[in-house]
Amino acid sequence: MESLSKAVQLIVAADPDLVAIVGLSLFVSLSATILASCMAIPLGGLLATYKFAGRRVILIFASSFMALPPVVVGLAVYLLLSRSGPLGSLGLLFTPTAMIIAQTCLIFPIVLVLSMEAVKPLARDYDRLMSAMDVPPFLRLRTLIWDARFGIFTALLAGFGRALAEVGAVIIVGGNINGLTRVMTTTIALETSKGNLQLAMALGLVLIFLALLVNSAIHAIARVGKKYEVTR
Repeated sequence: MESLSKAVQLIVAADPDLVAIVGLSLFVSLSATILASCMAIPLGGLLATYKFAGRRVILIFASSFMALPPVVVGLAVYLLLSRSGPLGSLGLLFTPTAMIIAQTCLIFPIVLVLSMEAVKPLARDYDRLMSAMDVPPFLRLRTLIWDARFGIFTALLAGFGRALAEVGAVIIVGGNINGLTRVMTTTIALETSKGNLQLAMALGLVLIFLALLVNSAIHAIARVGKKYEVTR
């Protein structure tokens, strides 16, 4: 109870180390979610709307990569950014940028598959109407993505929640460097092993709060989406 009390005090007092760690975690996870969504949402819409060569291969890989262990993603990015790797000259390893790249790779298939599933029913419903009206491909895709926005927002939140809770990939490419690449999950693991339970518990409470916030938002968006479907 004493450790929990001190953890709450750290949160209430806005401890500078705590704030910096939480801020970096949010920055890395939000950046990765935005980058992944910019690529995954349009591709998910294409996969749901059109049949083309290689479509089935992309679906198989995307579905498989959803269950890919994070440490494998971290290892792949590490090899890519290491000095002997093809992008080693950029000097990105053990920086927040490397962590963003790893998290983007990790959540990309999640956002892709969930976005595709959100667009697919609408693509079937709208197909005859849009074909009869000769709607251009870009406009068709944009319309479907907009009408599937509630499902897509859920996909984004799911990806953000996954990124926020990530440990394995970010610790491999980030190195858990104090003041530079130390995020909530890696700090919790480190401080617990050191016996500094106050900071670990404080970060754990913040992480739980953020997880509840994300899940509440997902449920709220789902309810709004259902009401929209009924009234449409």
